[in-house]
Amino acid sequence: MFVWLDRLPLSLFLVLALTLGLAPFMPEPHIWEKLKMLAAGDLVRPIDIFDLLMHGIPWLLLFAKLGRMVVATRQHRA
Repeated sequence: MFVWLDRLPLSLFLVLALTLGLAPFMPEPHIWEKLKMLAAGDLVRPIDIFDLLMHGIPWLLLFAKLGRMVVATRQHRA
């Protein structure tokens, strides 16, 4: 199901997470702002939820790629 994730290089996911995931960088990364809003219970407007998704997806893809790499390494060693 996630074979496409295995085929793409890790560097692509790193670049996506560090650019799109953190943009805009000033005054603070957007993802950090939205996560603080989520923790405070202030994430109620649809545009804010959409923003969280758009800035969070690169990070989720990076973590998924890293997780699949760890699993593949453990299976290879066994």
